[in-house]
Amino acid sequence: MDHALQLRTATPSDHDWIHELRHRVYARELGQHPPDPSGRLSDSLDGDNVYLVAARGDTRIGFVSLTPPWAGRYSLDKYLTREELPLLTEEEPFEIRVLTVEERWRSTAAAPLLMYAALRWAAARGGRRVVAMGRTQLLDMYLATGLRPVGRTIRSGAVSFEVLSGSVAELTRTVTERHGRTLRRLRTGLDWQLDVPFAPRADGCEHGGAFFSAIGTDFRTLTRRHEVVAADVLDAWFPPSPKVRAVLAEDPGWAARTSPPTGAEGLLAQIAEVRGLPQSSLVVGAGSSDLIFRAFGRWLTPDSRVLLLDPGYGEYAHVTERVIGCRVDRLPLRRQDGWLLDPARLAAATGDGRYDLVVVVNPNNPTGRHAPADALRAVIEATPARTRWWIDEAYLAYADPADSLAPLASTDPRVVVCTSLSKMYALSGMRAAYLVADPDTAGQLRRWTPPWPVSLPAQLAAVTALRDPAYYTQRWARTHTLRRELADSLRTLDGFTSVDEGVANFLTVTLPPDGPSAARLVRACRRHDVFLRDLSPMSPAYEGRTVRIAVRDTAENTRIVAACRSALEELRTPAATGRASR
Repeated sequence: MDHALQLRTATPSDHDWIHELRHRVYARELGQHPPDPSGRLSDSLDGDNVYLVAARGDTRIGFVSLTPPWAGRYSLDKYLTREELPLLTEEEPFEIRVLTVEERWRSTAAAPLLMYAALRWAAARGGRRVVAMGRTQLLDMYLATGLRPVGRTIRSGAVSFEVLSGSVAELTRTVTERHGRTLRRLRTGLDWQLDVPFAPRADGCEHGGAFFSAIGTDFRTLTRRHEVVAADVLDAWFPPSPKVRAVLAEDPGWAARTSPPTGAEGLLAQIAEVRGLPQSSLVVGAGSSDLIFRAFGRWLTPDSRVLLLDPGYGEYAHVTERVIGCRVDRLPLRRQDGWLLDPARLAAATGDGRYDLVVVVNPNNPTGRHAPADALRAVIEATPARTRWWIDEAYLAYADPADSLAPLASTDPRVVVCTSLSKMYALSGMRAAYLVADPDTAGQLRRWTPPWPVSLPAQLAAVTALRDPAYYTQRWARTHTLRRELADSLRTLDGFTSVDEGVANFLTVTLPPDGPSAARLVRACRRHDVFLRDLSPMSPAYEGRTVRIAVRDTAENTRIVAACRSALEELRTPAATGRASR
């Protein structure tokens, strides 16, 4: 691949060339800036920018720069105020800038591929919108990518620019639909060295579970499951209770071939008894995603306005933004606040009733932080009746099973509580969940529920699990001990700026800004058959530096620590350091 077109993150040795090429193009050729005696052109954002470089062997061809939102400033700030261009504050975009190619290579695919690489890099860091200054002479090239003018023209020296913007999801869709065949052809001869897959995910929401790629999704090599540590998905580290395993083993042939109770009547009755809820307020589904799609598809339209927490469980953004096309706003959770949800900020955002739906995952995934039910109840009660609240309590038992808003949901038409039985009861493979709503809302959703929504093995397992609280209470308590032990061990490693625990069955580790990216750490750990979750695509708040790790048993937690130690050592080597930039 020595002479293949290479796309990579700039190394320190590239910076002199970047500054020299910028001077040749923007000072000498275009007259945007006055010539500098040094023959170099840089600016105050260079410390915050990320440069992507195209090269063939030792020949550098061109580069593009990105300014991420966590830099806190953009090059556009030199030309327009935030009042003139509010999207810089309201949408926290990634700014793509100074796309520059050596003159002899300008008729090649280098410039489009650099733009595509910038889009993929932003998407991999949770980017939802990009903004750019497009030279008016090249406007057609930018428009072909799906970027659109925002109505602001900038004059800089002898050059005029249009300010352009576009959503990352729409730009990705436009590029792949219009230029997919060309991209596939170019990929064949491309040395893609960026820490993001070349092709975006075709459809669906990105989740954990990449470990199955090591086991084999065709299930022909299931013995590999004993060699792989699946810490990239939040499945329980413990097995279902012995009573669950016994009921499933009693007659598996019968359970496999027999149709379950049509409406999961026994499961509904058991949930009602254990939770102290009226059965008329319950709806069951094959996992929480089943309930999310079913309910949101009935309630929301592209005209609906939705508020999500950020960071937050990705399925909600996928369904509301990409599937339904709602207008989605986000309430940022802030690192400096310990990722805690501030009820006052939530109340200020929702008090005027502008939202049709507000989604709160509590405890939050991926931050692991829990907001007390009383604080949420006070915010909900202060909002207008038109706003519906969806409270996801999938991990609540790790905090306090009694601190639930389910009783409120059973009587208040504004509130719905969704609870998965998968993670807390070690039934992820079975897929069982339920929601709680007032009887009218629950009745409407039951009418849109197909028969046999939960399989017979899943109903058997869920009913039996709910009848064995002692076993699960002990396992949840043990999870807290294992999480603390794992966190303490990870804190001994040289290479993490923080190890953050929440209340659930996972924790997060954050890498320093000048260290390897989260994606590179995850990739390095996979070489040791340890799978972790890169949180970068979930939110720009993570700055491409945070990894989520599910709690496993003692032996597997030991392997996680060993894999992280080895990966950090590998990424500190001189060869890796040059590739491990943000």
